[in-house]
Amino acid sequence: MNIISRVLYDKRKSSTSALIPFITAGYPSIDMTYKLLHVLNEEGADIIELGIPYSESLADGPLIQHASKVALQQGIYIDQVLSMLNKLSSVIKVPIIIFSYYNPILSRGVDKFINEISSLGVKGLIIPDLPIEETDYLLYLCNQCSIELILFIAPTSSSNRISNILSKSTGCVYLVSSTGVTGIRKNLNYSIQSLSSNIVKNTNKLTMLGFGISNAYQVSQVSSWNIDGIVIGSAFTQIISKYSDCKIDAESSILLNVRIFCRDIKLALK
Repeated sequence: MNIISRVLYDKRKSSTSALIPFITAGYPSIDMTYKLLHVLNEEGADIIELGIPYSESLADGPLIQHASKVALQQGIYIDQVLSMLNKLSSVIKVPIIIFSYYNPILSRGVDKFINEISSLGVKGLIIPDLPIEETDYLLYLCNQCSIELILFIAPTSSSNRISNILSKSTGCVYLVSSTGVTGIRKNLNYSIQSLSSNIVKNTNKLTMLGFGISNAYQVSQVSSWNIDGIVIGSAFTQIISKYSDCKIDAESSILLNVRIFCRDIKLALK
C-alpha cells in the first residue's frame, strides 16, 4: 500500500479524516511557500497537496487562479518547484502530493517528470484534466516509482465511469464535492455522502474529498461521511491573499493565521 493510502487507511481505522491542505507553489513567493510547508508540517497536516502553477487552470476558482498567476509572474515553473522540493525532502516528513495539469507534464516529458518527482520523495500525483483513456501508462510509471496516481470522481460521473475509475485506482480516489471549479462554498453537496458510502461498501478504495470545503463546521460534517481525507485549498489561499497586502509584517501575519486555521480544522476532526 502506498504511503498516501496508508495515511488514509490509518485515519479510517481511527474513525477520523486526514487533513490535506492545498497551496500553490510560488504564492505569494517561493520563499513563503517553503515557510508555509514547514508550518503545515508542524501543525499536523497529514498530507500536503502542492500545486504547480499553470496559466489555464480550468478546474480552479478565482482564488487559486490568481495564486497561479502571481506565481507565474515571478517565474515559478516546474524547475523552481522541483528545486524547492529538493531542499524540503530531508526536513518535511508529511507525504506530499503534486497537483499539476497535464500539459506541463507532457511538455517536460511524462517519464522524466515522474522520475524527477519520485527522486525528490513525492508520494502522490493528481492531474485534474488527465483523460481516463490515458491513465494506464501514467499508472504504470507511477507504480514503478511508488507514487500514487489519484483519479477524480465527480458528482456528474456516470455509474460506468465511476466503475472504470475505481477499477483503475490503486488505492484511493478523489471525490469532487460539487460541480464547477474550486472555491469557498457556503453549502455542502450532501449527495456526496451517498457516493462515498457506496464506494466504501462495495470496494476497498479509500476516499479524499475536495472542492469547496472551507471551515471547521463543514469539516466536522464531512468527516462523518466515510471520507478518509479532506482537501482544503481555497480557504488557505484566501488567508494568504488577505494578509499578503499587509503593509507591516505580512509574512508573520500569513504564517500565524495559517497556523490558527490549521489548529481549528484539526480540532474539528477530533
